[in-house]
Amino acid sequence: MATTKEIKNRIKSVKDTQKITNAMYLISSTKMTKAKRELDNTRPYFDMLKRQIVTMIQMKETAGSEYFRVENEPEASLEGELVRKESDNETVAYLVITADKGLAGAYNQNVIKEAMRHIKERPSYKLYVVGEYGRRYFEARGMSIDQSFLYTAQNPTLERAREITQVIIDLYNKREISKVFIIYTDFRNGLMGGDVVYTELLPFDRNDFILDKEEAAELKTSNMEYMPNVMTVLNNLVPSYVAGYIYSALVDSFCSEQSARMSAMDAANNNAEELLTSLNLEYNHVRQSAITQEITEVSAGSRGQKKSKKKREEREEGLN
Repeated sequence: MATTKEIKNRIKSVKDTQKITNAMYLISSTKMTKAKRELDNTRPYFDMLKRQIVTMIQMKETAGSEYFRVENEPEASLEGELVRKESDNETVAYLVITADKGLAGAYNQNVIKEAMRHIKERPSYKLYVVGEYGRRYFEARGMSIDQSFLYTAQNPTLERAREITQVIIDLYNKREISKVFIIYTDFRNGLMGGDVVYTELLPFDRNDFILDKEEAAELKTSNMEYMPNVMTVLNNLVPSYVAGYIYSALVDSFCSEQSARMSAMDAANNNAEELLTSLNLEYNHVRQSAITQEITEVSAGSRGQKKSKKKREEREEGLN
């Protein structure tokens, strides 16, 4: 059984750890609130970009845009949905967004698991990873990743999203990659730390650019002139829209990471409280046992002294 000193030292250690987990919880909460506020401030701009893209893709001049999926010559039809025939040797790019560190529950593992499930199905791919945790994971397994793509997951900014977009768009325009998939965690108001999302970023699907009746009616009444032409304007807007999507994914992932870390730290705090309760009970039990033992030893010593004194007095009486 542990001594009272050992239990007191362990209680102190648990309390010190609890201070750290409390601090991490508060820091994650502050970071998440700030990131959500910055995303909300930029969202109206990208909503307007999407509305303008919707207007332009309805024009005949944009029918041949390389940023939209080819809808002819389908390989199969599934419930009315066209499936584009893919070449076995085409190269696709995966943009995987993870965290820079752990202590966030299953946040990183869920993203990596989803990424590995899709990457194994592709014979030719390029892997771009945001976050040190994901880079270390893929490197440890000998998977080829872009070493120059060293972006952190902390403090996502629109400027960083634009830099990432420029890399991807350049490769897409040079036809070094035919498709771009992004794997990230959608925050969804923080429910269970968010859901892992796997979606095709490029080329676009025209069905994704559909507005409701009110927005569509508003666009029809607007008279827009595009200079020098519609296709040029569209090609200039697409990178900005992709940057907005990536920025949103970075912020969603960052908020999901902080939410998962808050949940993990909250669970750690609860476990620490239970452990402290158990240790305090154990400490009181050991302390009471020690006190009882001391009382027993004192009582035994007192009885021994009384017996010794009685025997001494009896010997003295016998001598007299």
